[in-house]
Amino acid sequence: MSVFLSGYNVCIHFFMEGKTITDYSVNEQIRDKEVRLIGENGEQLGIMSAKEAQHIAEEAGLDLIKIAPTANPPVCKIADFGKFRYEMTRKEKDNRKKQKALEVKEIRLSPNIDTNDLNTKMSAARKFLTKGEEVKVVLRFRGREMAHMANSKHILDDFATAMEDIAQVKKPAKVEGRSMILILAAKK
Repeated sequence: MSVFLSGYNVCIHFFMEGKTITDYSVNEQIRDKEVRLIGENGEQLGIMSAKEAQHIAEEAGLDLIKIAPTANPPVCKIADFGKFRYEMTRKEKDNRKKQKALEVKEIRLSPNIDTNDLNTKMSAARKFLTKGEEVKVVLRFRGREMAHMANSKHILDDFATAMEDIAQVKKPAKVEGRSMILILAAKK
């Protein structure tokens, strides 16, 4: 929530669903000639003038909120604006809880890696993949190793074949700058 004070005007923003609460027109802010009205219980009341809709909302002791300004005619709902704002922020919070950010774990290798070190890296990658995370395997080249990049591609290929039972190649080995990158994702 952010509050801006300028002179006597106070503007309060509540962020939700990519909109701020000030993006919703309420009561006298609705200047459309005709609106499609939805009652407080969700029933369709039909298309009418904005003044009629405002009058119906006032009789019910509630607010008139424009919820779909791009529709033709715009859709307005009769509801308590405070309760509407609370429900929208609650919905947004629940949606954020349900989202799972996919993590990409990085494993770094060098072209002259020993087999035991490679096995240790593979077991770490296996652990990440069983948790459902993606693994980015980076084969880094330094100095004269840059001249023999093509000869070291087999390390990433072997890594991918060793992980075939639990992983699939999301992005095949590709040279990017001073490194060769392979991305593995858990099998579904």
